[in-house]
Amino acid sequence: MGNAQSPQTNSRFITASRAFTQNELEDLKSLFFSLAAQSNSSGKFVSPSVFETFFGLRGPLGERLFDLVTQKRKDQKLTYEDLVIAKGTYEKGTNEEIEEFIYQLLDVSGDGALGRSDLESVLVEILTYVFSSTNNETGFDSHQDAVQIFIHAATFSENGERFTYEDFKHWCTLLPSVRKFLGSLLMPPEVGRPGCQVPRLVYGANIDSHLVLLKKEYAWHIGGALPQHELEEWRLLYHSSINGLSFTTFLGNTTNDGGPTVLIVKDKEGYIYGGYASQAWERHGDFYGDLKSFLFQLYPKASIYKPTGANNNLQWCAVNFSSDSIPNGIGFGGRANHFGLFVSASFDQGHTFTCTTFGSPCLSKTNRVELEVIECWGVGGEEKGSGSHNNNGVKGSVLERFKEDRNMLKMVGLANSSE
Repeated sequence: MGNAQSPQTNSRFITASRAFTQNELEDLKSLFFSLAAQSNSSGKFVSPSVFETFFGLRGPLGERLFDLVTQKRKDQKLTYEDLVIAKGTYEKGTNEEIEEFIYQLLDVSGDGALGRSDLESVLVEILTYVFSSTNNETGFDSHQDAVQIFIHAATFSENGERFTYEDFKHWCTLLPSVRKFLGSLLMPPEVGRPGCQVPRLVYGANIDSHLVLLKKEYAWHIGGALPQHELEEWRLLYHSSINGLSFTTFLGNTTNDGGPTVLIVKDKEGYIYGGYASQAWERHGDFYGDLKSFLFQLYPKASIYKPTGANNNLQWCAVNFSSDSIPNGIGFGGRANHFGLFVSASFDQGHTFTCTTFGSPCLSKTNRVELEVIECWGVGGEEKGSGSHNNNGVKGSVLERFKEDRNMLKMVGLANSSE
């Protein structure tokens, strides 16, 4: 079928075919013949224009993908064998094979030297594709402006110009939305391509959209680290410009929602960053939470930092404690008074330190920060209501809620009996 193939190609085709079930191969064959018919090739090959139209990719990224899928033959003809080999490698290969394929894909100039201009071209195409449909969410003025926050996450190891394979792998860990998109380009767009989901941002009609920190590009970036069911709708629960700098109001609004949240802050240096809290904000005297939580940066660069497993110091919410060892406020990671991110109960200051919990750096220009804007979004399905929160968010044992008394209980030998 298609052009005559070399012995090496035939061997790769046989190997790749084994990764698919018979039904999957039949589906691929049907797809190929459908596209070949549109290419007017008598069933022999798929043309570049038909390929790019079907997979929804235009410009340098689509051209580069076609070049890789056709094994760089430059004959402008995609055969059935090409399609099976490409999908066998790109979708069913080892992690290393898939990563290597995507790394080559980024070299849209095809000169073998992946650099900044290649990344910029790819990112413009990704953002154009993801945000092609019109919506009312506030975003950057242009894709080029948005591109820069993702470029700033990249490291160019060789003389500050060359983007190496190791640089690429690290970049992908920081930008899961980009990685998901680049890993799904041979999926038919109508099935819901991973890396394309943008949460619908919901807030009151009386709220000026320019006050909202969470741009649609930021939501897409953060959403790359979340499961599908948490990408439908995000609801603005608290905004400091609207609700005032009130820790009490923040806790009341988020407790009523009762689910996971995205906390975003902007400090007076202009940096924007925050954290995803997988559990509700509730009064504790110690760290709590689970490994679904993470920290992120949004501006001037976009990055996500997931838990490393170094410790379980994930989420912090202390209210009305009088001990210096239990700072009142909300935070993520690190340790008490030295968090990965911390917002004090006054809601006008905080800090951010290098953090082993998430493998994150200081998220701002300085460790100690003065906060200008704080906002929090409820993530996932519909608002849960307050029916299951009859204890005003106070959960856990007496010792957990009132850690200040623990040392005294230990002194009289009672502490362990309650743990």
